[in-house]
Amino acid sequence: MKADPSPVDKAPTAGRPRDPRIDAAILRATADLLVEIGYSNLTMAAVADRAGTTKTALYRRWSSKAELVHETAFPAAPTAIETPPGDIAADIRAMLAAARDVFTTPVVRAALPGLIADVAADAELNTRVMARFTDVFAAVRSRLADAVQRGEVHPNIDPDRLVEVIGGATLLRVLLVPDETLGDDWVVQTTAIVVHGVVT
Repeated sequence: MKADPSPVDKAPTAGRPRDPRIDAAILRATADLLVEIGYSNLTMAAVADRAGTTKTALYRRWSSKAELVHETAFPAAPTAIETPPGDIAADIRAMLAAARDVFTTPVVRAALPGLIADVAADAELNTRVMARFTDVFAAVRSRLADAVQRGEVHPNIDPDRLVEVIGGATLLRVLLVPDETLGDDWVVQTTAIVVHGVVT
């Protein structure tokens, strides 16, 4: 999937314009600390110290540790499916490969368990996080609608369920077997299961 940079700010702030160098230093410090000490041990104070700034500067940009970590782990929100239209199997394979590539980075692997728990416990944060993926959900709906018109896909397939199957399969695999690589063979076999099912 194709991704465009997503703005860090959730709302404009008054006063002096923000310094992008501070933003970059904070995100870099957060990524380094996640890999070094893990999500549960990460604190805003530790990030501020590593970035050479203050906790006040952090909280002006991100409302919580979970929001900061999410922005660090997923700095770009997917916006499109890169494969040429016309082949739903290729689309699904590309989506699985993209999800695999995102979820298996060292920063995301370190962030996921704690981040999932915090997002699940905070409805407002969950809404803000999910809003960043609006464009990719729209892309999946568009590709699925095209496939239905071509007769490739059953008309009753819900695109949201397809997103859940792809994201859920990848996420569960990473959480259950965190130290093993997800190779192209995993992508190919999982694509076959999604596209063809398991019934002969």
